[in-house]
Amino acid sequence: MIIVLKENYNSKQLDNLKQWLTNQGVRIHESYGVHQAILGLVGDTTHIDIDLLKALEIVEDVKRIQEPYKNANRKFHPLDTVVDINGVKIGGGHFQIIAGPCSVESEAQIMEVAQAVKAAGATLLRGGAFKPRTSPYAFQGLRQDGIKLLLEAKRLTGLPVVTEIMDISQLEAFEEIDVIQVGARNMQNFELLKKLSTLHKPVLLKRGLASTIQELLMSAEYIMSGGNTQVILCERGIRTFETATRNTLDISAVPVLKGLSHLPVLIDPSHATGVAKLVPSMALAATAAGCDGLIIEVHNDPPRALSDGPQSLLPEVFAGLVRKINRVRTAICETAEKRG
Repeated sequence: MIIVLKENYNSKQLDNLKQWLTNQGVRIHESYGVHQAILGLVGDTTHIDIDLLKALEIVEDVKRIQEPYKNANRKFHPLDTVVDINGVKIGGGHFQIIAGPCSVESEAQIMEVAQAVKAAGATLLRGGAFKPRTSPYAFQGLRQDGIKLLLEAKRLTGLPVVTEIMDISQLEAFEEIDVIQVGARNMQNFELLKKLSTLHKPVLLKRGLASTIQELLMSAEYIMSGGNTQVILCERGIRTFETATRNTLDISAVPVLKGLSHLPVLIDPSHATGVAKLVPSMALAATAAGCDGLIIEVHNDPPRALSDGPQSLLPEVFAGLVRKINRVRTAICETAEKRG
């Protein structure tokens, strides 16, 4: 349930209303815009009389919300959420590109790639230290040593770091990591999500291989329900019957998610396609669709990469793609300005 307040409400009336609502056993999510204030009620609201609320002097309107996700719901929070990562903002008109190798393989590799993606225009560095692999015989990542190398690359370049967590037991190693990524396989690891909900650290949540949009938003709700509102959603392709690409990139997820939720939405064209030559076109399409950013895999020697080399771009190819992305964004902004 949401309560829309009138513009001329006073603080005493608001305090009295909030106290009454708290006594009804619901939690209150407050959202204050330039011209409108909204109280979102989280919990069992079936016993609350809508007509009684509508009769209050400070109340403009009351609506029941049918969706099971409340904190992630745009109806509760009409304005876009902006996630601030050490001054790098994502959402609410702020577009960022996250780039780096699938796996951290060596000091020389991560340092070279980090400097290259920064020079090309990336604003955050990605790299896998703990790697979830389908085969137990595949490279599993450098683990804590990989975290150390990522932090060294951060000190060298100044880029905030994004890397994936696989288990609650690894959380201590992520203390200095700027953005914790929850991968597709862990999107419904609810114990992990509940633990991340207690942190004051951005979480990049990837959509599961066969998960619906509502399931993705419910996973975001797990993180937000504990007080962590710094959630970034990521569409990275879903499993379909098609075999021409690694997954099928759901471009429509961008406008759908942005209509349903206030959280930033990123696209990962690398995992979505699994083919390096397809990454640029999908990145440009996602940009045109209105995403808040991209996460792209870049490697200095893809044929010798220890994981996901076929989908990784060379630094020079990535640099050319960033220029094209910027031109698309400029064209979108110019068109929007002309329309007023």
